[in-house]
Amino acid sequence: MAKFLMLGKYSSEAVKGISGDRTKKVVGAIEKAGGKVDSMYALLGAYDLVFIVDFPGMKDVIKASIAITRATDIGFSTLPAITVEEFDKITA
Repeated sequence: MAKFLMLGKYSSEAVKGISGDRTKKVVGAIEKAGGKVDSMYALLGAYDLVFIVDFPGMKDVIKASIAITRATDIGFSTLPAITVEEFDKITA
């Protein structure tokens, strides 16, 4: 599984739907696309949310991102991530 950061930004419509139930639906959409949620955080600043997730591959995380945006009106920027240890091995 590959690690990804999903950075979310609320639209004005998305803010109206904030709820614990919607969070459960988001987790369900990630799992349905083959992913697993490691952690989720609310943020202050340029982004409102960050989900740290594992997915089998890029196609799966794209599927999840689109499904979540359609369902919640939250826009996402999704970034692949590797550990610093992995990075050091690659660059050695």
